[in-house]
Amino acid sequence: MSRIAIQEERCKGCLLCTLVCPKKIIVQSERINRFGYKVAEVREGNMDKCTGCASCAMICPDYAIEVWKTVKAKAEAEEVQE
Repeated sequence: MSRIAIQEERCKGCLLCTLVCPKKIIVQSERINRFGYKVAEVREGNMDKCTGCASCAMICPDYAIEVWKTVKAKAEAEEVQE
């Protein structure tokens, strides 16, 4: 299982990550960071749907998202590319 981590204090709520997530697991939170932005989040129970594609991290203009891929997710991604 892959997972993402969103650094809420860096997030400005642009929600570009929600547009590129192929599984649509990233959504706008009701939480507000110290700068007054509603941040992005992955709701509980949806993290196991993350494919580790890293589209969210690549599009984030504030470098607020980190992606960790498992060995299994990497192997599956390589199979798809072949």
